Amino acid sequence: MSGRSVAAGRRESLKSRLIRLGFNFYPSFRGTGARVTFLSADLRTIRIRLPLNWRTCNPAGTLFGGSLYAATDALYATLLYFALGRNYIIWDKAASIRYRKPGRGTLFAECHLADAEIAAIKAELERAPSVDRVYEVALADSGGTIHTVVEKTLYIARKDAYKLKLREAAAAD
Repeated sequence: MSGRSVAAGRRESLKSRLIRLGFNFYPSFRGTGARVTFLSADLRTIRIRLPLNWRTCNPAGTLFGGSLYAATDALYATLLYFALGRNYIIWDKAASIRYRKPGRGTLFAECHLADAEIAAIKAELERAPSVDRVYEVALADSGGTIHTVVEKTLYIARKDAYKLKLREAAAAD
């Protein structure tokens, strides 16, 4: 990572604060009970907080599995959207969740996209119309104990290649 990106990754800008606020007010994310607490100025790092409260609690008194998953659902897709831009399609393809320990308090997660990862995706998309990438998001308590790990498989494609594929499929019908 370049020195500029490291410095940008440690602070928020006005733009990233406004995006963070918009993310927190977006109905689908707001409904999870989680909140984005930080979005770096370079839009490569995002942190969330998921508290245990009446909205996120299950009947056993621990964090509801749906809240754990939903809180992490769009994190990497959002970072990739900002890193790659509008000429790419980013969709969830698959996901899995591993519960390690019940969440009995607030949990935190951080996602980061390295410059090398973005460069690798772009290079791969020069050779192929689409690529699948797998990302893990760990939800941990304030002491660092991991309670849940969500694994996301994202489909990433160049829009021009995707549209060509759709036209070819329509012509074949």
